[in-house]
Formats: sequence, structure tokens, C-alpha cells
Amino acid sequence: MSDLIDRIHRVELGNLAQFTQLCTELNLPYLLLGGSLLGAIRHQGFIPWDDDVDVGLLRADYDRFLAAAPKRLADSHYFLQTPTSDPNYALSYAKLLDRNTYIEGKNNVNNARKGVFIDIFPLDRIPEEPAQQREQLAKFQWYNTRILLQLRYHLVSNSLMKLQSPLGADQLADVQALKAARDTVMTQYQARTDLPHVKNLASQYAYDKEVFTVDQVSQLTTVPFENLTVQVPADYATILTTMYGDYHALPPKTQRTEKHLDRLIMDNQVFTD
Repeated sequence: MSDLIDRIHRVELGNLAQFTQLCTELNLPYLLLGGSLLGAIRHQGFIPWDDDVDVGLLRADYDRFLAAAPKRLADSHYFLQTPTSDPNYALSYAKLLDRNTYIEGKNNVNNARKGVFIDIFPLDRIPEEPAQQREQLAKFQWYNTRILLQLRYHLVSNSLMKLQSPLGADQLADVQALKAARDTVMTQYQARTDLPHVKNLASQYAYDKEVFTVDQVSQLTTVPFENLTVQVPADYATILTTMYGDYHALPPKTQRTEKHLDRLIMDNQVFTD
């Protein structure tokens, strides 16, 4: 494990501890998702080469978390980054950032606030009909792309970016309207309590990989994650098999690389690979 990854993991563990403490205080069930769930089961903590943490909550609990957490974090060194708390932030889900750190991501240049983070995803009800699923996802992706472009998210930095003036109030208001429209698409089926499935619509995996039954994300158990105890779906084996196949098998060594971060500043020092 590189020094960079080790330091990121230590900070992320603090973020995760803060998140789980808030969820306990607010009586909100949460669960680990994706590679974090895989790490909890296969490694009892981080996947050694992974550099992020993913957690999820059902939409109603996610909204309660976003409403209550900022006040509880006010005197801490954590910041809840959302599409409304950071006008330059384009993504459709929240991040819990450590204010005492600064990071630079791979292929992700933008003006949003930076810090070591964990991702907090809402799980939204989705329709059963494949055609309606495709329609919802297409609308979500259309708004998402518009917002990324409007907020000048780039793959690489270039000298011309430094010549751009900050977005004006009217431009930011237009982006905020797009964000609201995106949220409407994501939550359009929330009132349909008869629908049995939810999804992380912002997932980087193929559509069916992160579709869950409501029961799967409601029936939870606890497992170790490094020095913490965290919540995961009781049916984690089915979920991980759907996502990864034989999830106990390690990937080839060529695929054991960090995905997101390549520079960290903390304690007045710069860390890179």
C-alpha cells in the first residue's frame, strides 16, 4: 500500500466514523455500497488499493440526513457537500469532506470544494417496466451532463481555464434550476410505495448491478470495517455476487490501482504516489 493511500484511508475512516455517529444519533439506517461493501466482507475494511468509501440511505432517510447533519457538523472539521451547500458542486449525491485536507482528483478538474471525502448516495424507487427505467435514466443523465458542463467539470486542466471568470449569479441560478429538475427525475417514483426496487441512480456500474429490493436495503447486519463496526445488507452475498461474480477472488494485479485521487495536502505536507 502506498503512503498516499494509507493516509487517505486514515482520513476516510474518520469521515466514516463521523457519518455513522450522525446516523446513530438521528436513528437513520445506512448501508455500505459497492467497493466499500466488498471491502467490508472480503477484507474486513478497505480494499487495499481502493481510495474511496461509498455509503447509501433510502431517499427519505437521505433527505433527513441532509437536513439535520449541517447543524451537527457546524463546530467540527467536517463539511457536508451537496448540490445546494456548494454551488460549484455538480454531482447528484452528497459527500462528507474533511476540511483539514485538500485533494486533487484524477481526470476531475472543477471549482467545487476539495477535501478527503466519503460518498453518500440516495437510493431511489424505480419503475418495474424496462422502458420506464430507460426513460428515467436518460433524463437523469441528460440533466447530469448539462450540470457538469455548466459548472465546468473537465477531465484535464488547461491554461485557458485560468482565463475564465467565475460564474455569475444568473448562471448559478440556472444551474440550481437544473439541479432541482434532476432531483425531480430521481424522486419521481418515491410516492409509489408499491414498487419493490430502489437504485443508486448515480452508480458507475451497469444499470442492473446496483438495483436492490427494498427488503435488501432494509434488513441490515453489522460487520467489522477496520476499527469500526458498520451496517451492511444481511443479503450481502447476493448483492456482491450480482455486482462482481466470485467476489472472494482478487482481481488481476494490473487492476489493483486507486481510481480517484493522486494528490493529498494535509498537515502542511504534500503526498503523491
